[in-house]
Amino acid sequence: MKQMEKELVLEIGAPRPRRLRSNPLLRRMVRETQVRREDLILPLFVCPGSGVRREISSMPGNFQLSVDQLVEECRQVAGLGIPGIILFGLPPHKDAVGSSGYDPQGIVPQALRALKEAQLELVLIADVCLCEYTDHGHCGVLQGEEVANDPTVELLGREALVYAQAGADIIAPSDMMDGRVGYIRRVLDTQGFSHLPIMAYAAKFASGFYGPFREAAESTPQFGDRKGYQMDPANAREALREIELDLREGADMIMVKPALAYLDIIRAARERYQVPVAAYNVSGEFSMVKAAAQLGWIDEVRVRDEILLAIKRAGADLILTYFAKDVARALP
Repeated sequence: MKQMEKELVLEIGAPRPRRLRSNPLLRRMVRETQVRREDLILPLFVCPGSGVRREISSMPGNFQLSVDQLVEECRQVAGLGIPGIILFGLPPHKDAVGSSGYDPQGIVPQALRALKEAQLELVLIADVCLCEYTDHGHCGVLQGEEVANDPTVELLGREALVYAQAGADIIAPSDMMDGRVGYIRRVLDTQGFSHLPIMAYAAKFASGFYGPFREAAESTPQFGDRKGYQMDPANAREALREIELDLREGADMIMVKPALAYLDIIRAARERYQVPVAAYNVSGEFSMVKAAAQLGWIDEVRVRDEILLAIKRAGADLILTYFAKDVARALP
């Protein structure tokens, strides 16, 4: 027995990594990755009306907000030290070409102007897509049952310009049409907005994790799916090619969406490109944590923090997440 114990004892000088895990203070001192308030962007949904604060059933704690309520929500967001929000609009009416999306009096321009008037310390990011505004729920103009790329890109340019004129600080095209970043860049540059950065949804996958968002934004396709323009989840090399093309066309930042199932793409982008990398911790990722926690199956805070750390550790500089307010409150 003594001989066995002797054989199990480590030799003098043997590595003991556990020395640096011995107490909470020491663990914090040597922690390699941290999620900061400055890393967070909160997605918000703005809708017509006044005094509207309608909870999204599949996304507890998130709401469809009228402009007045949005301003109050953003006061809280700024007060928590979260530096930015990204806006999605729910229009009063929809049509085949998504005209509410590029109406200067549309819901997102109204919201941008109100937020600018409120003089909040927030970076205002405008999502540019047509899916919330079309009556068929697809991200562009249809020819038959296919989304026509070039006519859609022209409308996206109009939408981006309207948002820039209303006060957006960053334009974020999320449609995945070919060439849209270059077209939007030219529109902005020629109309006096060369200073505005573009955050391109460069690698946006046709994912099953978007379900709750489609309730929130009321943007479920009325037929088919979006696999003809969003990316195949199987393709990593194609994702890097999409990122490369968007950067060549003038993107200042790139985004990977979703985040959790695509950490390899975030890591590859971080290693290859010297630009800020954003990752969208999407609605399904949020809602499955909330649902499992409500059933008592997981510890919500521990799992939430572990997921966001993983996204940051993979290489994301910015994280779009519906957990932003909860995380900001919890940070020291």
